[in-house]
Amino acid sequence: MAEHSKDLCTRHCLVTGGARSGKSAYAEKLVLRSGRRATYIATGQAFDLEMEERITLHQTQRGSDWDTIEEPLELVSALERCAGAERAILVDCLTLWLSNLMHAERDWTRELEKLQLVLAQLRCPVVFVGNEVGMGIVPDNAMARAFRDEAGRLNQRIGELCHFVMFVAAGQPLQLKPAVHPEIYL
Repeated sequence: MAEHSKDLCTRHCLVTGGARSGKSAYAEKLVLRSGRRATYIATGQAFDLEMEERITLHQTQRGSDWDTIEEPLELVSALERCAGAERAILVDCLTLWLSNLMHAERDWTRELEKLQLVLAQLRCPVVFVGNEVGMGIVPDNAMARAFRDEAGRLNQRIGELCHFVMFVAAGQPLQLKPAVHPEIYL
């Protein structure tokens, strides 16, 4: 991990990448290296045995260093309840949160507006994890295409709100924001 990684957790950060890219592990390291009390807001829901096993595995791997809050829909309320200057919060993951909101037929853009307001008031850093779902093939049905599009829009909006944006591929983080702009070399 880069030398500046501890600094990444002094403000809000989005960590994105593909499935099994290492983004959650990287985000967990950021939160733990902050030196603050680590809080994990899990948005996943176990609708089947496979997802139940995934959740159990994640909990086991995290260990006892984390306070865990399971909140599939009310992310803003969860952030408000647990935020404090002594904490660093990991939200894993935005993509599942979006999926949960869409399945519940809730207006995710309204939820995002509420999230934006609360982020500006928090006294602790938040690290968000989100999947980049639009880098593969075009889905073959309208619902999947709509989800892909909305997930891309959500990542863009969260990326705008965050001080740092990291892209993880093959377990390797690439800092996207702030980026060095090419015009300084011209």
